[in-house]
Amino acid sequence: MSYLSESTDSLVKKASYLRIAAADLAEGMKSGNFRSLYRGQGIEFSGVRDYIRGDDIRSIDWNVTARMGHPYVKVFEEERELQIFIVVDTSASMHVQTWSRDGGLKDLRRTKYSLAAETAALITIAAEMNSCPLGAALFDGQIHFSCKPQLGREQTMLVLTHLDKKPEVLTQGSLLGNALTGSGQLLRKRSLIFVISDFRSSDYEKPLISLAQKNDVIAIRMEDAFDIELPSVGTIPFIDAESGVKMRLPTNSEKFKKEWKDFYNQNESHWQNLCVKHGIMSVIMRTGDSPLQVLTSIFGRKAK
Repeated sequence: MSYLSESTDSLVKKASYLRIAAADLAEGMKSGNFRSLYRGQGIEFSGVRDYIRGDDIRSIDWNVTARMGHPYVKVFEEERELQIFIVVDTSASMHVQTWSRDGGLKDLRRTKYSLAAETAALITIAAEMNSCPLGAALFDGQIHFSCKPQLGREQTMLVLTHLDKKPEVLTQGSLLGNALTGSGQLLRKRSLIFVISDFRSSDYEKPLISLAQKNDVIAIRMEDAFDIELPSVGTIPFIDAESGVKMRLPTNSEKFKKEWKDFYNQNESHWQNLCVKHGIMSVIMRTGDSPLQVLTSIFGRKAK
């Protein structure tokens, strides 16, 4: 495993390519795949008009009526605006690079974070194309950036710029729970929230449940093949990216490999059950996956 930086273009430089790729996602939002999210957003006051015989007297605006001397009724419109928020994990475990089983520097996999950042960028650009207000929060051992949902190209570039930032020092730990709580405090209306993380954190369950009670939440779990199974390469030194704990792992041991895989299965099962129980859409994205394909499949699932 390695912390080598990736030689990929910045998201800002790739914005033109990403904009083309995001076009299909934007169409998915408009074509009815998110109809269930638009419904239930409530109604918004849009003004008043003269009372017409047969109008419900409960809709009379008594303040305007008293001021103008004849009856007026309140006019409401159903809110049709889809508000989107992205929570992105930038912690140390998201930046670890691993080699494919063939080995060699050219076989370095993309990091979980590079895929997470591209996924968030596609969502951001698709939101702009659909005139959806978008906000974001980025965190590791601290909250590095957060912004309330807003419209426009300036907001898009602000989020892309922060997704692009390479940390000089990777802060240990993961404040996923704090990021979720803070995100909920920023939002003033029901929103579609994407949580993009490897969920290698403690005490995030209650904030995630609380967020899902008032919003539609899609949890995207970032994984690498080594999270599931280690290759047999003898006893190797290992440093936990989040805690800094050092150890030596006997990767040739069948008992150890079984325990490693069992640990993964238990954590993944706990996360899946939590999502199912509280109405959160759970999605697994691995480092060999295409973010565009995964997002397209998400929109299809939501439509069903």
